[in-house]
Amino acid sequence: MNSPTTFTPVGQDELDWLGTDPVPTRPYYDPEWFELEREAVFRRSWQQIGHVCELPENGSFIRRELEVLGASLLITRGKDGEVRAFHNVCTHRGTILVDEEAGKRSTFSCPYHMWTFGLDGGLISAPDFEAFHVTKAECALPQVACEVVGGLIFVHFGKPESSLREWLGPYANKLEMMPVARATTFSEYVYDINANWKLTYDNFQENYHLRFIHPSAAGPVTSPDNPFAYPTAYDFHGPHRSQRIWTKPDMDPPTGVQAMAFQRGAVCAMSDGILGTETAKDYLGLFPNFFLFGSPMQHFSHTVYPIAADKSRGVIRLYWIGEDETPSERFAREYFMATARDVHTEDRAVIERGHKGLASGALEYLHFQTQESLCRHLFNMVSERVEAYRAEKEGVPA
Repeated sequence: MNSPTTFTPVGQDELDWLGTDPVPTRPYYDPEWFELEREAVFRRSWQQIGHVCELPENGSFIRRELEVLGASLLITRGKDGEVRAFHNVCTHRGTILVDEEAGKRSTFSCPYHMWTFGLDGGLISAPDFEAFHVTKAECALPQVACEVVGGLIFVHFGKPESSLREWLGPYANKLEMMPVARATTFSEYVYDINANWKLTYDNFQENYHLRFIHPSAAGPVTSPDNPFAYPTAYDFHGPHRSQRIWTKPDMDPPTGVQAMAFQRGAVCAMSDGILGTETAKDYLGLFPNFFLFGSPMQHFSHTVYPIAADKSRGVIRLYWIGEDETPSERFAREYFMATARDVHTEDRAVIERGHKGLASGALEYLHFQTQESLCRHLFNMVSERVEAYRAEKEGVPA
């Protein structure tokens, strides 16, 4: 995707293959549809759940809860340096092994009967084990498929049909060109929202709402050529999608506090050799629920975790390379997180209003325009998988 110096709107005829009909509203609020998504989408897709900077040393671990599948995961870096993922349950009686969110250990012992496991998931010891009539190999922690691309950790609860890299296709290379691939730390903001995960996610993959919900943020980047700051290009690969974010060629330089933050941020990005990279304007939407913006100075990801048909949890991260070495660098990073949270605060109420309206059943269909093509693509990808799962359960040939 090349970024033009002048804006040419993406025409509807270029996106007609996605469809133009109204979209049924039921998948955005119906509990029965949500139950189908659990199995058809989330048990059968690679899901992003962390970053390797959270596992800096052999013996490091993190715990992740994925409510959509009722799962607790234990992700470890073994003595051999490999990153692995396991169900966080003792194989004796199913007791949750680890309560801490993160830490460093050489072993994990169940608090119930002291069965002890290694970083590779193997059972090391268990009191009176000879009375169980099984082998230690049979009692290893249940492993979950786990792979890393661009520093990002992904897991798959089923049997992957392809490797993570194959599944991501050309987006794997893009991830490895972005700052996230070299990130050593991050700032994080977690929020719960009373809205369906797709409705929440869709808000962040269209710019149609910018001039109404974020006028202060949209104003500086608009121009006569592109008065609504629409993206300059869209791209699709399998279930994934991306867009090239518009940058105003003659944008006014920031002033005041913002100027101080941008100046410090630019210095850091230049010292890391990442300012001006070809992915700096790319927004990558990875199926089903993760996106990443490539800007070196505000390099953020957003994962929307489903909890119920009407509730989601979002995790927003700003990734950084290196620790804060000076007060001004700390200020720049805090400023960028503050501005991200300010913008997001403007979104949350309107997302919940949208869910409440759809869940009332008042509308049978909703409508997407050209600038909401990424929303339509996500709907299509989810629907395809749900319908295929239904057919499979009913024994209908593909």
